[in-house]
Amino acid sequence: MALFTTKKKEVKSKSDKVARVYHARANKLKDGIAHEVILAPWFSEKSLLMTEKGVYTFAVPKRATKADIAGAIKEIYNVSPRAVRVVNIPGKRKPMRTKRGEGTRAERHKAYVYLNAGETISFT
Repeated sequence: MALFTTKKKEVKSKSDKVARVYHARANKLKDGIAHEVILAPWFSEKSLLMTEKGVYTFAVPKRATKADIAGAIKEIYNVSPRAVRVVNIPGKRKPMRTKRGEGTRAERHKAYVYLNAGETISFT
C-alpha cells in the first residue's frame, strides 16, 4: 500500500469552464396578473448595493409564491431568474403621535430575485 505516489494529477485550467445558466421554477401567469404579483421594486441602501451582484429586490403580496414571482419577472423584464427568495417583514410597533398607546405598521413581504451572470434589469 503506497501512501505517496509519483504520478501527478492533471489540473484543469479555469478558462475551460463554461458558464452554466440556471433557471428558477416559474409558473406561467394569466394575462395581466404579472403586475399584481410584482407590486414595485424595493429601493433601499442594501438592495441598491445588491444590484451590482445581480440580486434585485421587489415588493410582493403575501399570497405570492416563488414560482409566481419567477414567472412575473420573466414576463415583465424578459429575464429568467436563477433563484428567488422570499422574506416576511413583521410590522413594527410605534408610539402614536396624537393618542396614547402604540400602533403597528403594516407587515410587508419582499422577494430577492437572483439573475444569471450578465443579465440585468433596468428600472426606467
